Amino acid sequence: MKIIAFVAFLFAALISASAQAPLDGPLPPSCGPRYDTFKVKLDNSRHSLAQPDSGKALIYFIQERVAVVGVADSMLFGIDGTWVGADRGNSYFSVSINPGEHHICAALPYYRQTKSSGFHRETKIVVPIQLDAKAGKTYFYLAQHVTAGYTLEVTPVSRDEGKYLIASYPLSVSHNKHEKE
Repeated sequence: MKIIAFVAFLFAALISASAQAPLDGPLPPSCGPRYDTFKVKLDNSRHSLAQPDSGKALIYFIQERVAVVGVADSMLFGIDGTWVGADRGNSYFSVSINPGEHHICAALPYYRQTKSSGFHRETKIVVPIQLDAKAGKTYFYLAQHVTAGYTLEVTPVSRDEGKYLIASYPLSVSHNKHEKE
């Protein structure tokens, strides 16, 4: 009986979660180019919480990976139409931005199995976010793959939770493969 109740709970959670279907059309303007990919390395050395540069705001993007089938390991983050970095697995990175209104994009590449070539990356699952950044402030966003490959949640978290997660995870160092080094 407990197994039936658990399965029913999971099914209900899948239906009620803020699921986004794979995006087959154009990406929102807050994202970068659709087919850009990132090379991601994790730096496991200890890092402390950075302070925003003078006159700037700082955003931390933290990815927390929950067991998911059919999605990529890396998650891309864009601001105002440019990819600013990627996280892989449980990791984080930060970006300095000017104060003012910004449009953020969290995107999860989605892989679809094809008969001819195995898995093929064809689309992204996207969560757009609007932020009115204030100079001297630090913002933390937690991105989670949740329960199934079609669900991605991105939520602002408190400074305390952000500091805890950053202390728990490695720094994600990424490079856009489509940009010259």
